[in-house]
Amino acid sequence: MPLTDRLPSPSPGSINAKITHFACIRCGWEAPVDDHLEGCARCRSEGHAASMRPVYSGLSFNPKDATDFSDWLAYPDHPRLGQGNTPVVELPRLAAALGVSTLSVKIEGANPTGSHKDRMSALAVARALDIGAQTVVAASSGNAGASIAAYCGAVGLKCVIVTTSKMNPNWRRAIEFHGARLEYAPSVQARWHLVEERTRKGEWYPVTNFCMPAVGSNPFGVDGYRTVSFEIYRQCNPLPTDILVPTSRGDLLWGLARGFADLEAAGCIDHSPKLHAIEPFPRITRVLEGSDYRDSFPGESAMTSLGGSTVCFQALKALDLSGGTALPVEQSDVKDDQRLLARNGLYLELSCAAALTGLRKAARNEVVKADARVMLIGTSHGYKEIPEVMQ
Repeated sequence: MPLTDRLPSPSPGSINAKITHFACIRCGWEAPVDDHLEGCARCRSEGHAASMRPVYSGLSFNPKDATDFSDWLAYPDHPRLGQGNTPVVELPRLAAALGVSTLSVKIEGANPTGSHKDRMSALAVARALDIGAQTVVAASSGNAGASIAAYCGAVGLKCVIVTTSKMNPNWRRAIEFHGARLEYAPSVQARWHLVEERTRKGEWYPVTNFCMPAVGSNPFGVDGYRTVSFEIYRQCNPLPTDILVPTSRGDLLWGLARGFADLEAAGCIDHSPKLHAIEPFPRITRVLEGSDYRDSFPGESAMTSLGGSTVCFQALKALDLSGGTALPVEQSDVKDDQRLLARNGLYLELSCAAALTGLRKAARNEVVKADARVMLIGTSHGYKEIPEVMQ
Protein backbone atom coordinates (compact mmCIF):
# COMPACT_ATOMS: atom_id res chain seq x y z
CA MET A 1 0.00 0.00 0.00
CA PRO A 2 1.40 3.46 -0.86
CA LEU A 3 2.57 5.43 2.14
CA THR A 4 0.13 8.25 1.54
CA ASP A 5 -2.80 5.80 1.64
CA ARG A 6 -2.07 5.35 5.33
CA LEU A 7 -2.24 9.06 6.07
CA PRO A 8 -5.38 11.17 6.71
CA SER A 9 -6.80 13.09 3.79
CA PRO A 10 -5.83 16.78 3.48
CA SER A 11 -8.22 19.33 4.91
CA PRO A 12 -9.97 21.26 2.11
CA GLY A 13 -8.85 24.82 1.55
CA SER A 14 -5.58 24.63 3.46
CA ILE A 15 -3.20 24.35 0.51
CA ASN A 16 -2.46 27.34 -1.69
CA ALA A 17 -5.12 27.32 -4.41
CA LYS A 18 -2.44 28.20 -6.96
CA ILE A 19 -1.04 24.67 -6.71
CA THR A 20 -2.76 22.71 -9.47
CA HIS A 21 -0.91 19.38 -9.27
CA PHE A 22 2.47 17.75 -8.68
CA ALA A 23 4.97 16.85 -11.40
CA CYS A 24 8.04 14.65 -11.53
CA ILE A 25 11.24 16.64 -11.98
CA ARG A 26 12.73 13.85 -14.12
CA CYS A 27 10.03 12.47 -16.43
CA GLY A 28 7.33 15.13 -16.09
CA TRP A 29 4.64 12.67 -14.93
CA GLU A 30 1.76 14.57 -13.34
CA ALA A 31 -0.19 13.52 -10.28
CA PRO A 32 -2.74 15.00 -7.88
CA VAL A 33 -1.62 17.04 -4.89
CA ASP A 34 -0.39 14.57 -2.30
CA ASP A 35 2.67 13.86 -0.16
CA HIS A 36 4.63 11.79 -2.73
CA LEU A 37 7.05 10.78 0.00
CA GLU A 38 8.91 8.30 -2.22
CA GLY A 39 9.03 10.58 -5.23
CA CYS A 40 7.70 9.77 -8.68
CA ALA A 41 5.86 6.43 -8.79
CA ARG A 42 6.50 6.04 -12.51
CA CYS A 43 10.27 6.58 -12.18
CA ARG A 44 10.48 4.25 -9.20
CA SER A 45 8.66 1.51 -11.11
CA GLU A 46 11.35 1.84 -13.79
CA GLY A 47 14.18 1.59 -11.27
CA HIS A 48 14.89 5.32 -11.11
CA ALA A 49 14.32 7.82 -8.33
CA ALA A 50 13.19 11.43 -8.64
CA SER A 51 11.22 13.80 -6.46
CA MET A 52 7.88 15.38 -7.22
CA ARG A 53 7.30 19.13 -7.03
CA PRO A 54 4.18 21.25 -6.60
CA VAL A 55 3.19 23.09 -9.77
CA TYR A 56 1.85 26.62 -9.31
CA SER A 57 -0.38 28.55 -11.67
CA GLY A 58 -0.65 32.33 -11.75
CA LEU A 59 2.42 33.43 -9.77
CA SER A 60 2.19 36.91 -11.17
CA PHE A 61 2.96 39.45 -8.45
CA ASN A 62 6.44 40.90 -8.03
CA PRO A 63 8.07 39.65 -4.81
CA LYS A 64 10.48 42.60 -4.89
CA ASP A 65 7.55 44.73 -3.71
CA ALA A 66 6.51 42.25 -1.04
CA THR A 67 7.60 41.81 2.56
CA ASP A 68 6.31 38.25 2.73
CA PHE A 69 6.27 35.48 0.11
CA SER A 70 3.43 33.48 1.61
CA ASP A 71 1.27 33.67 -1.51
CA TRP A 72 4.03 31.85 -3.38
CA LEU A 73 4.19 28.98 -0.88
CA ALA A 74 2.21 25.76 -0.53
CA TYR A 75 0.90 26.82 2.88
CA PRO A 76 0.52 30.60 3.19
CA ASP A 77 -0.51 30.14 6.82
CA HIS A 78 2.60 28.26 7.99
CA PRO A 79 4.20 28.38 11.46
CA ARG A 80 6.42 31.41 11.99
CA LEU A 81 9.25 31.70 14.47
CA GLY A 82 10.95 34.55 12.63
CA GLN A 83 12.49 32.53 9.80
CA GLY A 84 13.48 34.15 6.53
CA ASN A 85 14.49 37.65 5.50
CA THR A 86 18.07 36.79 6.40
CA PRO A 87 20.74 39.42 5.66
CA VAL A 88 23.26 39.55 2.85
CA VAL A 89 26.74 40.63 3.92
CA GLU A 90 29.37 41.98 1.50
CA LEU A 91 32.99 40.85 1.83
CA PRO A 92 34.99 43.26 -0.38
CA ARG A 93 38.43 42.31 1.00
CA LEU A 94 37.89 38.63 0.22
CA ALA A 95 36.45 39.51 -3.20
CA ALA A 96 39.66 41.37 -4.06
CA ALA A 97 41.84 38.56 -2.71
CA LEU A 98 40.00 35.95 -4.76
CA GLY A 99 39.85 38.05 -7.91
CA VAL A 100 36.08 38.31 -8.35
CA SER A 101 33.98 41.42 -8.85
CA THR A 102 31.91 41.10 -5.67
CA LEU A 103 31.51 38.54 -2.91
CA SER A 104 28.59 38.31 -0.49
CA VAL A 105 27.19 35.79 1.97
CA LYS A 106 23.53 35.07 2.60
CA ILE A 107 23.47 34.57 6.38
CA GLU A 108 21.09 31.65 6.89
CA GLY A 109 22.48 31.19 10.39
CA ALA A 110 20.26 34.18 11.30
CA ASN A 111 17.21 31.90 11.18
CA PRO A 112 15.67 31.01 14.57
CA THR A 113 17.47 27.67 15.07
CA GLY A 114 20.62 28.84 13.33
CA SER A 115 20.32 27.26 9.88
CA HIS A 116 18.46 27.29 6.58
CA LYS A 117 16.52 24.19 7.71
CA ASP A 118 13.89 26.43 9.33
CA ARG A 119 12.50 27.24 5.90
CA MET A 120 11.87 23.55 5.23
CA SER A 121 10.58 22.79 8.72
CA ALA A 122 7.92 25.50 8.65
CA LEU A 123 6.31 24.15 5.47
CA ALA A 124 6.66 20.47 6.33
CA VAL A 125 5.08 21.03 9.75
CA ALA A 126 2.26 23.02 8.12
CA ARG A 127 1.59 20.02 5.90
CA ALA A 128 1.66 17.65 8.89
CA LEU A 129 -0.92 19.79 10.66
CA ASP A 130 -3.11 19.92 7.57
CA ILE A 131 -3.32 16.15 7.15
CA GLY A 132 -3.74 15.50 10.85
CA ALA A 133 -0.43 13.75 11.47
CA GLN A 134 0.24 12.97 15.11
CA THR A 135 4.01 12.54 15.09
CA VAL A 136 6.61 14.10 12.81
CA VAL A 137 9.95 12.39 12.25
CA ALA A 138 13.32 13.27 10.76
CA ALA A 139 16.58 11.39 10.33
CA SER A 140 19.20 13.97 11.19
CA SER A 141 22.78 14.56 12.27
CA GLY A 142 21.90 17.93 13.78
CA ASN A 143 20.59 21.06 12.06
CA ALA A 144 17.43 19.53 10.60
CA GLY A 145 16.61 17.74 13.83
CA ALA A 146 16.88 20.86 15.96
CA SER A 147 14.85 22.86 13.47
CA ILE A 148 12.02 20.36 13.05
CA ALA A 149 11.83 19.84 16.80
CA ALA A 150 11.45 23.60 17.28
CA TYR A 151 8.62 23.97 14.78
CA CYS A 152 6.81 20.90 16.10
CA GLY A 153 7.12 22.34 19.59
CA ALA A 154 5.68 25.64 18.39
CA VAL A 155 2.47 24.00 17.14
CA GLY A 156 2.15 21.17 19.67
CA LEU A 157 3.03 18.24 17.41
CA LYS A 158 4.91 15.22 18.70
CA CYS A 159 8.36 14.87 17.18
CA VAL A 160 10.94 12.09 16.90
CA ILE A 161 14.49 12.67 15.67
CA VAL A 162 16.34 9.53 14.60
CA THR A 163 20.09 9.95 14.85
CA THR A 164 23.28 8.13 15.86
CA SER A 165 25.38 8.28 19.00
CA LYS A 166 27.80 10.63 17.20
CA MET A 167 25.36 13.55 17.24
CA ASN A 168 26.81 16.77 18.63
CA PRO A 169 25.53 17.15 22.24
CA ASN A 170 24.61 20.78 21.58
CA TRP A 171 22.07 19.57 19.02
CA ARG A 172 20.87 16.78 21.31
CA ARG A 173 20.23 19.29 24.07
CA ALA A 174 18.31 21.65 21.76
CA ILE A 175 16.16 18.84 20.36
CA GLU A 176 15.22 17.57 23.81
CA PHE A 177 14.54 21.06 25.12
CA HIS A 178 12.06 21.58 22.27
CA GLY A 179 10.20 18.51 23.56
CA ALA A 180 11.19 16.03 20.85
CA ARG A 181 12.26 12.46 21.49
CA LEU A 182 15.62 11.17 20.30
CA GLU A 183 15.93 7.62 18.97
CA TYR A 184 19.36 6.20 18.19
CA ALA A 185 20.21 3.96 15.26
CA PRO A 186 23.50 2.05 14.89
CA SER A 187 24.40 3.75 11.61
CA VAL A 188 23.37 6.54 9.28
CA GLN A 189 21.75 4.05 6.91
CA ALA A 190 19.90 2.34 9.76
CA ARG A 191 18.21 5.68 10.54
CA TRP A 192 16.41 5.53 7.20
CA HIS A 193 15.30 1.92 7.75
CA LEU A 194 13.72 2.84 11.07
CA VAL A 195 11.96 5.90 9.63
CA GLU A 196 10.68 3.85 6.69
CA GLU A 197 9.35 1.08 8.92
CA ARG A 198 7.41 3.41 11.22
CA THR A 199 6.20 5.57 8.32
CA ARG A 200 4.82 2.55 6.49
CA LYS A 201 2.90 1.64 9.63
CA GLY A 202 1.32 5.09 9.58
CA GLU A 203 2.88 6.05 12.91
CA TRP A 204 5.25 8.82 11.76
CA TYR A 205 5.06 11.59 9.16
CA PRO A 206 8.55 12.06 7.63
CA VAL A 207 10.24 15.35 6.81
CA THR A 208 13.56 13.93 5.61
CA ASN A 209 14.40 11.30 3.01
CA PHE A 210 14.17 7.65 4.06
CA CYS A 211 14.17 5.65 0.81
CA MET A 212 16.84 4.24 -1.49
CA PRO A 213 17.66 5.38 -4.08
CA ALA A 214 17.24 8.72 -2.32
CA VAL A 215 14.86 11.37 -3.65
CA GLY A 216 15.36 14.18 -1.12
CA SER A 217 13.26 15.48 1.74
CA ASN A 218 9.52 16.05 2.05
CA PRO A 219 8.45 17.93 -1.11
CA PHE A 220 6.35 20.46 0.80
CA GLY A 221 9.34 21.22 3.00
CA VAL A 222 11.84 21.44 0.13
CA ASP A 223 9.48 23.84 -1.64
CA GLY A 224 10.00 26.25 1.25
CA TYR A 225 13.60 26.78 0.15
CA ARG A 226 12.34 28.75 -2.86
CA THR A 227 12.08 31.73 -0.51
CA VAL A 228 15.89 32.03 -0.47
CA SER A 229 15.78 32.83 -4.19
CA PHE A 230 12.96 35.32 -3.72
CA GLU A 231 14.90 37.13 -1.02
CA ILE A 232 18.09 37.23 -3.09
CA TYR A 233 16.06 38.75 -5.93
CA ARG A 234 14.72 41.41 -3.60
CA GLN A 235 18.05 42.12 -1.89
CA CYS A 236 20.49 42.12 -4.81
CA ASN A 237 20.45 44.46 -7.79
CA PRO A 238 22.00 43.19 -9.95
CA LEU A 239 21.62 39.52 -9.09
CA PRO A 240 24.67 37.38 -8.34
CA THR A 241 26.06 35.62 -11.40
CA ASP A 242 27.21 32.61 -9.35
CA ILE A 243 25.85 31.15 -6.10
CA LEU A 244 27.82 28.50 -4.21
CA VAL A 245 25.70 26.13 -2.15
CA PRO A 246 26.96 23.60 0.44
CA THR A 247 25.26 20.40 -0.71
CA SER A 248 24.46 16.92 0.55
CA ARG A 249 21.35 15.56 -1.18
CA GLY A 250 20.48 18.87 -2.77
CA ASP A 251 17.27 20.01 -1.02
CA LEU A 252 18.46 23.61 -0.75
CA LEU A 253 20.10 23.52 -4.17
CA TRP A 254 16.87 22.37 -5.79
CA GLY A 255 14.78 24.91 -3.86
CA LEU A 256 17.02 27.70 -5.13
CA ALA A 257 16.76 26.44 -8.70
CA ARG A 258 12.96 26.23 -8.53
CA GLY A 259 12.68 29.66 -6.93
CA PHE A 260 14.70 31.30 -9.70
CA ALA A 261 12.73 29.34 -12.31
CA ASP A 262 9.50 30.70 -10.85
CA LEU A 263 10.89 34.24 -10.89
CA GLU A 264 11.84 33.78 -14.53
CA ALA A 265 8.42 32.38 -15.42
CA ALA A 266 6.76 35.35 -13.71
CA GLY A 267 8.86 37.75 -15.79
CA CYS A 268 10.83 39.06 -12.81
CA ILE A 269 14.26 37.97 -14.12
CA ASP A 270 15.73 37.03 -17.48
CA HIS A 271 17.78 34.07 -16.31
CA SER A 272 18.95 32.28 -13.18
CA PRO A 273 22.34 32.70 -11.55
CA LYS A 274 24.60 29.69 -11.94
CA LEU A 275 24.27 27.39 -8.95
CA HIS A 276 27.35 25.42 -7.88
CA ALA A 277 27.14 22.45 -5.48
CA ILE A 278 29.93 22.32 -2.89
CA GLU A 279 30.53 18.79 -1.58
CA PRO A 280 32.97 17.30 0.96
CA PHE A 281 34.08 14.51 -1.38
CA PRO A 282 33.17 13.62 -4.98
CA ARG A 283 29.59 12.39 -5.30
CA ILE A 284 27.74 14.67 -7.71
CA THR A 285 31.12 15.24 -9.36
CA ARG A 286 31.41 11.53 -10.13
CA VAL A 287 27.90 11.44 -11.57
CA LEU A 288 28.69 14.40 -13.82
CA GLU A 289 31.74 12.41 -14.96
CA GLY A 290 29.59 9.44 -15.92
CA SER A 291 28.64 7.42 -12.84
CA ASP A 292 25.03 6.37 -12.22
CA TYR A 293 23.37 8.72 -9.72
CA ARG A 294 21.77 5.71 -8.03
CA ASP A 295 25.16 4.31 -7.00
CA SER A 296 26.70 4.73 -3.55
CA PHE A 297 29.50 7.28 -3.09
CA PRO A 298 30.93 6.76 0.41
CA GLY A 299 33.34 9.17 2.04
CA GLU A 300 34.34 10.51 5.44
CA SER A 301 34.43 14.15 6.51
CA ALA A 302 34.15 16.37 9.58
CA MET A 303 31.63 18.39 7.55
CA THR A 304 28.79 16.40 9.08
CA SER A 305 26.01 18.55 7.64
CA LEU A 306 27.17 17.56 4.14
CA GLY A 307 27.62 13.87 4.84
CA GLY A 308 26.03 10.89 3.13
CA SER A 309 26.83 8.56 0.27
CA THR A 310 23.83 9.30 -1.95
CA VAL A 311 23.15 11.61 -4.88
CA CYS A 312 19.62 12.82 -5.59
CA PHE A 313 18.35 13.57 -9.07
CA GLN A 314 17.14 16.95 -7.83
CA ALA A 315 20.76 18.09 -7.34
CA LEU A 316 21.64 17.15 -10.91
CA LYS A 317 18.52 18.87 -12.23
CA ALA A 318 19.33 22.06 -10.33
CA LEU A 319 22.81 22.23 -11.84
CA ASP A 320 21.41 21.55 -15.30
CA LEU A 321 18.75 24.25 -15.02
CA SER A 322 21.23 26.89 -13.87
CA GLY A 323 24.31 25.91 -15.85
CA GLY A 324 26.39 25.29 -12.72
CA THR A 325 28.63 22.44 -11.62
CA ALA A 326 29.82 20.48 -8.58
CA LEU A 327 33.00 21.29 -6.67
CA PRO A 328 34.45 18.85 -4.11
CA VAL A 329 36.71 20.41 -1.48
CA GLU A 330 39.43 19.23 0.90
CA GLN A 331 38.66 19.27 4.60
CA SER A 332 42.01 20.84 5.56
CA ASP A 333 41.39 23.71 3.15
CA VAL A 334 37.90 24.23 4.55
CA LYS A 335 39.24 24.52 8.08
CA ASP A 336 41.59 27.25 6.89
CA ASP A 337 38.75 29.06 5.16
CA GLN A 338 36.51 28.79 8.21
CA ARG A 339 39.16 30.67 10.16
CA LEU A 340 39.57 33.19 7.31
CA LEU A 341 35.83 33.89 7.25
CA ALA A 342 35.84 34.34 11.02
CA ARG A 343 38.63 36.88 10.73
CA ASN A 344 36.44 38.73 8.25
CA GLY A 345 33.61 38.79 10.79
CA LEU A 346 31.63 35.62 9.97
CA TYR A 347 31.90 32.53 12.15
CA LEU A 348 30.24 29.85 10.05
CA GLU A 349 29.79 26.12 10.54
CA LEU A 350 32.57 24.07 8.94
CA SER A 351 30.16 22.60 6.39
CA CYS A 352 29.13 26.11 5.43
CA ALA A 353 32.67 27.50 5.18
CA ALA A 354 33.19 24.92 2.43
CA ALA A 355 31.48 27.35 0.07
CA LEU A 356 34.46 29.72 0.26
CA THR A 357 36.84 26.84 -0.44
CA GLY A 358 34.70 25.92 -3.41
CA LEU A 359 34.88 29.47 -4.70
CA ARG A 360 38.65 29.48 -4.40
CA LYS A 361 38.76 26.30 -6.50
CA ALA A 362 36.21 27.62 -9.01
CA ALA A 363 38.10 30.88 -9.48
CA ARG A 364 41.38 29.03 -9.95
CA ASN A 365 39.81 26.75 -12.60
CA GLU A 366 37.95 29.69 -14.21
CA VAL A 367 34.60 28.06 -13.53
CA VAL A 368 33.80 31.40 -11.88
CA LYS A 369 35.08 34.32 -13.94
CA ALA A 370 36.93 37.42 -12.76
CA ASP A 371 33.91 39.65 -13.43
CA ALA A 372 31.58 37.36 -11.44
CA ARG A 373 29.25 38.62 -8.73
CA VAL A 374 29.48 35.75 -6.27
CA MET A 375 27.26 34.79 -3.36
CA LEU A 376 27.92 32.07 -0.80
CA ILE A 377 24.95 30.54 1.00
CA GLY A 378 25.93 30.65 4.66
CA THR A 379 23.76 27.72 5.67
CA SER A 380 24.58 27.72 9.40
CA HIS A 381 26.60 29.58 12.03
CA GLY A 382 29.53 28.02 13.85
CA TYR A 383 28.57 28.65 17.47
CA LYS A 384 26.90 25.26 17.79
CA GLU A 385 30.07 23.34 16.94
CA ILE A 386 32.17 21.57 19.55
CA PRO A 387 35.91 20.82 19.38
CA GLU A 388 35.45 17.13 18.57
CA VAL A 389 33.83 17.80 15.18
CA MET A 390 36.68 20.11 14.24
CA GLN A 391 39.41 17.50 14.69
